[in-house]
Amino acid sequence: MIERINFNTPKIARISQIFPQAVIANNFIFLSGMPGLDLISGAVVSANFEDQTRQCFLNIKTVLEEAGSDLTKVVKTTIFMVTGNDFSVVNKVYQEFFPENAPARSTPQVMPFPPFIILEGSWTLVSLYGLFKYVKMKWR
Repeated sequence: MIERINFNTPKIARISQIFPQAVIANNFIFLSGMPGLDLISGAVVSANFEDQTRQCFLNIKTVLEEAGSDLTKVVKTTIFMVTGNDFSVVNKVYQEFFPENAPARSTPQVMPFPPFIILEGSWTLVSLYGLFKYVKMKWR
């Protein structure tokens, strides 16, 4: 039986009361999409793409740490961008947060988000044990 827990931390503003910041299921952490909002006020941190990207990553890092994990356990990232011409900025910030052993990544261009949000990230984490358990179950 899968143990499933909705997880929220008061250290960052929630985007919505309808869904959690993350769901923890066995050894996996699945994050809801997180834009570059100020940790406390919930307002967009800046109209600048790099500022929003960095804040998005900081928000995700905060949720992970509060859930008892960290960036070294990230195996997959999805970064949704409103415009497709900012890959160099995303790559720069991505390398700051993942200087070695970067996780797999998808970066699709999407329709506009609510006002002033130009990027959102959603990441999946797993412990080494959880990864082997998942692969073993998948390939049985």
